[in-house]
Amino acid sequence: MSDALKHECGIAFIRLLKPLEYYKEKYGSAFYGVNKMYLMMEKQHNRGQDGAGFASIKLDTPPGDRYISRIRSSESQPIQHIFSQINDRINNELVNHPEYADNVDLQKKNIPYVGEVLLGHVRYGTFGKNSVESVHPFLRQNNWMHRNLIVAGNFNMTNNDVLFDNLVRLGQHPKDKVDTITVMEKIGHFLDSEVAKLYKKLKKEGYNKIDASPEIVERLNVAKILKKSSKNWDGGYAMAGMLGHGDAFVLRDPAGIRPAYYYKDDEVVVVASERPVIQTVFDVPFEKVLELDPGKAIIVKKNGTTSINKIIEPLERKACSFERIYFSRGSDAEIYQERKNLGKLIMPQVLEEIKHDTINTVFSFIPNTAETSFYGMVEAAQDELNKQKNETILAEKETLTDERLSQILSYRLRTEKIAIKDAKLRTFITEDSSRDDLVAHVYDVTYGVVKQDDNLVIIDDSIVRGTTLKKSIIKMMDRLQPKKIIIVSSAPQIRYPDCYGIDMARLEGLIAFKATLELLKENGNYDLVNEVYKKCKAQENLEDQEVQNFVKEIYQGFSDQEISDKIAELLSDTSVNASIKIIYQTVENLHNACPKNLGDWYFTGDYPTPGGNRVVNKAFINFVEGRDERAY
Repeated sequence: MSDALKHECGIAFIRLLKPLEYYKEKYGSAFYGVNKMYLMMEKQHNRGQDGAGFASIKLDTPPGDRYISRIRSSESQPIQHIFSQINDRINNELVNHPEYADNVDLQKKNIPYVGEVLLGHVRYGTFGKNSVESVHPFLRQNNWMHRNLIVAGNFNMTNNDVLFDNLVRLGQHPKDKVDTITVMEKIGHFLDSEVAKLYKKLKKEGYNKIDASPEIVERLNVAKILKKSSKNWDGGYAMAGMLGHGDAFVLRDPAGIRPAYYYKDDEVVVVASERPVIQTVFDVPFEKVLELDPGKAIIVKKNGTTSINKIIEPLERKACSFERIYFSRGSDAEIYQERKNLGKLIMPQVLEEIKHDTINTVFSFIPNTAETSFYGMVEAAQDELNKQKNETILAEKETLTDERLSQILSYRLRTEKIAIKDAKLRTFITEDSSRDDLVAHVYDVTYGVVKQDDNLVIIDDSIVRGTTLKKSIIKMMDRLQPKKIIIVSSAPQIRYPDCYGIDMARLEGLIAFKATLELLKENGNYDLVNEVYKKCKAQENLEDQEVQNFVKEIYQGFSDQEISDKIAELLSDTSVNASIKIIYQTVENLHNACPKNLGDWYFTGDYPTPGGNRVVNKAFINFVEGRDERAY
């Protein structure tokens, strides 16, 4: 993606189902879980590089022994940072206490992080601070083992103010307003309540305080706690948690917006945000890794019993299509094919634009995430070239010579590595004109492969803001002197903000929105902006279920092509000699390519939860009122 998005988070959960001695005997180390967690987090580093955290719980520890360990980092390489510290701590303990080397019981008792229940998290700071205090997992401590709660998730809540107010009405005094805190405190409230009720019941049954504790562990109903806690949540989430005594869960939102996959055998229960992570780290086939259904939770009790429970009534499935286009690693078997299909399906529009002249066209891509779509586009282009060869041969069959046949068959599709990203830009000069010059040189180009009258087709996975295209890529491509530069987006036009995890919170940052405003001005219809603003304002005090997305009206007067053409105009300037064309994927083809992930609200404005409509209207109000703030 030419304009990098900060987005998402990644979760990793491991529950070891055997005693640590088992892993020492079979795999050579009681640190098996820690090692696997490092790999799972590293394989998901694409999902977050602003912070990383890890927590573990030791089962069946006696009073006085530490049973929870947690470490977090917001350093520049947070995963490496936390695991280097863990590794140093483990090695120091083994060096200073040689007697630990072959004694798993002593390792478990004395070395932190060596436990049976493990939770990892990688984070992008889409909202809130990027300090270590904002890094998951979050810990809610209590002297009662059952009331300790550790939470980490890939999520955003659209109604965090409502959730915060609900906590206040419950008599709580939350220390922060961020949604991670409000979610954790809501779960914690019902956890406390359930433990208290169980103890009261056990006391009537004749149990004393000490004997009641293991009974609470057995009887604690995690599904019931989650049902009560999540009742008013509005957002996209894959929420993971561990209780101090060893129960654990991962809960997925009812629309399936955020992803979660799991695997279980007789040794482990594993959950991650991406399927290939589990496949690679645990060497299991595709079909053994299952998707957690929307509205359900995988719950692992302290005794190892694992169940899938329906927590929330599922909504229409709207799994995030951006997961398939851009966020998730392309090594997933389904995602790889879907990205190729995105390239294939947009090829007819490209062929029309180049007038089927594949011989005088160079095809390339913007590194790196668009590469798979590029392969799909090239396959479709090769099919077209083969068709042209066949037609030429048939048309000339009466006069065809061996030399001419060889010439026709020698035509090859021209694919090149055109754009090269030199390094991550460091904007150490803040003065605008100097900074623009730096931005213009983020990418370099390969010279000598494009002829002066060629078409140059560059595919990107999506065009969000267009900043890098305008200031860098298009100008760099123009140096090659093609007659036409065609920028292809494998995703449709992004017209609306996201509120479930992606850092697209402001309408005015979206190039499709800017282009539409320009069209309204040119057509003398800019008054529509004020009309939509009034409609949005009129809904501010309505319940979320009653709110409509009136921002859709801004786009209704224009075709997709009109908006695309205006985007091309905005991204070019008088210094560019080549003709510029922007081609976007259609929503219909997106759904054809990614049939299981139909979440498309950033393209269509059809939000999967009621809170989404409130967010988009708020974003529009902020734009009109000149408020530089997020809509959620």
